[in-house]
Amino acid sequence: MRVLLVEDSPRLRKSVTTALKSSGYAVDSEKDGEEGLWQAQNHEYDVVILDIMLPGLDGLQILEKLRKEGNEAPILFLTAKDTIEDRVHGLRSGADDYLVKPFALEELLARVETLSRRKYQKRTSKIQVGDLELDSAAKTVQRAGQSIDLAAREFSLLEYLMLRKGQVVSRTQIEEHIYDDMASPMSNVVDSAICALRKHILVDKESVPLIHTRRGQGYVMESRQ
Repeated sequence: MRVLLVEDSPRLRKSVTTALKSSGYAVDSEKDGEEGLWQAQNHEYDVVILDIMLPGLDGLQILEKLRKEGNEAPILFLTAKDTIEDRVHGLRSGADDYLVKPFALEELLARVETLSRRKYQKRTSKIQVGDLELDSAAKTVQRAGQSIDLAAREFSLLEYLMLRKGQVVSRTQIEEHIYDDMASPMSNVVDSAICALRKHILVDKESVPLIHTRRGQGYVMESRQ
């Protein structure tokens, strides 16, 4: 999952970025509104986190421009503006959530997780493909009752594929959503990651493949039993 964070406080930007990356998110971070708007306009994000009081363009201006352009990325305001009027105005302007500073990082992560699920029209934290089940809240993966241990980035890759089950996902889409830096055109980082993930989710000889290659197109996750 890929997140954009626009926050002018260096300390807060660093701590939030670290927390998001530790949870497996790919993160782009900017310190002013104009750069943040450019990123949101030119990349696809699962969640956008905006401070309201920013140099250049403020968070409300960024939100207004994105919504006018038809950008429906889930947006979370992260701000010190804490009155009821501020919250109502932010939500009515098109924001999806509103978190007041100071806040607990655990709550921020939970809200980001919920918003990212909403983008894929998932109401619960559990996703299932065949006998494989992933819980994005508990950060667990099981297949046929057996637990599977995955690194944060592997978990994020699996979650992305499962959220888009039945759909072809290209290498470029995976690079943009899972990795902070775009891989070079000749890199096999995605192919290697997919190969490793396939091995992880084959828990025994009875396990059927769930990640399938569409030559020249990408990968699709589905149960073909």
